[in-house]
Parts: sequence; structure tokens; C-alpha cells
Amino acid sequence: MLQAEAFMKEALREAERDENEVPVGAVVVCGGEIIARAHNERESAHPFAHAEMLAMERACQVLGNRRLHGCTLYVTLEPCPMCAGALMMAEIDACVFGAYDPRQGCCGSVYTLPQDPAFFHRVRCAGGVMENECRSLLRRFFTDRRPSPTV
Repeated sequence: MLQAEAFMKEALREAERDENEVPVGAVVVCGGEIIARAHNERESAHPFAHAEMLAMERACQVLGNRRLHGCTLYVTLEPCPMCAGALMMAEIDACVFGAYDPRQGCCGSVYTLPQDPAFFHRVRCAGGVMENECRSLLRRFFTDRRPSPTV
């Protein structure tokens, strides 16, 4: 678990890189080394620029392959349906996430897409690694941006 926490700390650092983006960070680990990292770039780039998508795309470039066999994605927030589908399409081995997303999470909360037997490739998923730290970062971000109620 200590190794998972070390990689999640790197994902958290990545999440904090842009104060104008929802603070989600991701790293892809292969052979015990981080080979790619990313943070959300939805506001500055395009709506599909989720941290997970960007990190996996960069990892594919590093490996020179569309398949991420032998790799694990560490991400601060449970992947959404798009990202959970991308986990399977990239054939990554595993996904470890911090905070659960009860509204859109598709690696255990709302649905468990990467384990659905209807699909060819399945991805092992584990959540709750440094959950409090990951959730706290998100909570601060949204608290700072929402108007306080008037009394």
C-alpha cells in the first residue's frame, strides 16, 4: 500500500498544477516507474481532456504502443464512463483511484464498466487510496468557486 500511496501523492501533485481546472491528476506507472502524468485540461483544451485520458495517451506515446499492458493508472478521482471505457480500450492492467465519485464513477460507484463481462478486456480497479486527501482537494476547489448563500 505504501507504493500506491507514493504514486497517488504524485497524482495529487499533478492535480494541483492548474488552479482553473477541476483538480484531478493522474500518473501511469510501468515497471515501478512513472512513465506519464497529466492533470485535467478540460477548460483550457477540450471537454475530453480528462487527466486519465491525457495520461494514458502520453503513456502510449512513451511505449510506442496503443496497449498499456503491464501498466497501472493512479488517478485522484474515480473514472467517469468515458475514462473507464478508455481503460479497457487501452488494455491497461489496473486502475487505482483516490476519491469515489457517487454521481459519475464507473469503476465501482455507479457502475463497474471495466469489469463488465460483456467486454473483451477487464481492468482491475481499486479505490479509496488517500481518499480523504483527494476528496479534500476537490471539496476546497468547489467551495472556493460556489457563491456563499445570502442570509
